[in-house]
Amino acid sequence: VQLQASGGGLVQAGGSLRLSCVASGRTFNNYVMGWFRQAPGKEREFVAAISSSRGTTYYADSVKGRFTISRDNAKNTVYLQMNSLKLEDTAVYYCAAVPYYGSVNYYYTRESNYLYWGRGTQVTVSS
Repeated sequence: VQLQASGGGLVQAGGSLRLSCVASGRTFNNYVMGWFRQAPGKEREFVAAISSSRGTTYYADSVKGRFTISRDNAKNTVYLQMNSLKLEDTAVYYCAAVPYYGSVNYYYTRESNYLYWGRGTQVTVSS
């Protein structure tokens, strides 16, 4: 599986961005998809995950209520809608995938549990 993230950019605090991640392959609907981010000088951290087909979701507390993860299996694409952006959301955002047909939970907050990673897309939030 190859993943390609896009949609990053420069936005003012309080604004919105939507990230997209397109996956290659024909079994996209069998994969849990996750978004992670890495800010300068910090470790990569979990943002959100979505299950393969039922669409159950899991969020980091820092983005809950502001970010929404969704997927369109017909387009092999997972999205991250980011609203009410804050300066601390500035980071490189990565999408990741792992084959699993079930609900998501805390297990999918760990980057070591994902098999495939895309290149990141930069999100910069300015004041």
